[in-house]
Amino acid sequence: MDILIPILAVTVIGLLAAVMLVAASKFMAVPVDETFTKVRACLPGANCGACGYAGCDGYAQALAAGSAKPSLCVPGGPKAAGEIAAVLGVTAETVVAQRAYVRCYGGCVHSQKKCDYLGINTCAGANLLFAGDGACSYGCLGYGDCAHACPQGAIHLRDGLARVTAADCIGCGLCVRTCPNHLISLIPAHTHVIVRCSSQDKGIITKKACSTGCIGCKKCEKVCPSGAIHVENNLASIDQSKCTGCGACTESCPVGAISLFS
Repeated sequence: MDILIPILAVTVIGLLAAVMLVAASKFMAVPVDETFTKVRACLPGANCGACGYAGCDGYAQALAAGSAKPSLCVPGGPKAAGEIAAVLGVTAETVVAQRAYVRCYGGCVHSQKKCDYLGINTCAGANLLFAGDGACSYGCLGYGDCAHACPQGAIHLRDGLARVTAADCIGCGLCVRTCPNHLISLIPAHTHVIVRCSSQDKGIITKKACSTGCIGCKKCEKVCPSGAIHVENNLASIDQSKCTGCGACTESCPVGAISLFS
């Protein structure tokens, strides 16, 4: 009896606890939104925030509530947009695939170092010390914060410069928000030509810091037949809506700051 009484007591307590849990799960259950579940299944699960919401769950909740458009998921592309539209019973909108590119082409080959950095081995850390150790304060810091942030492994470092493999990029934008120098941009995947420089210094200063930096000579602006290129603040920029990809600007650039996007 000394052994049976404790065993029975524990058994009874266990049964009572089980009954209470079952009752609680029944009367305190939160109704599941089937629309949310179906929409969430359409999303890729990158949780990148490119849609403007806190991850895929946040976006799915907004879609289920009818407060968001089905075309905001860039990584999911047209496939996700179509599936979401089918679940919600709305018309699918066009999703423009985007890819990231680094607006710098300096690195160890074309640019110089102004000091030896011995601190934390991150771009964010190096940037705190005189805007990095590179001679160009606008250039890629080269410690790979963007590569670590990329969920697809689409970014790698070569010669001290971050490079994006466009074929692997899903356009999530995590690298854009990670770069302390704001060197990475998202552009339409069908883009033809890009400017691989961000320096706004005068040409003579830029050339001393980097042999491939834009010197603001305006040769590209003069030869562009569609008027897609303009030089402002000593830096060329391309209006992608006007660019035809003729390549005249790439041939005329004396420093090689403009190149085809691939």
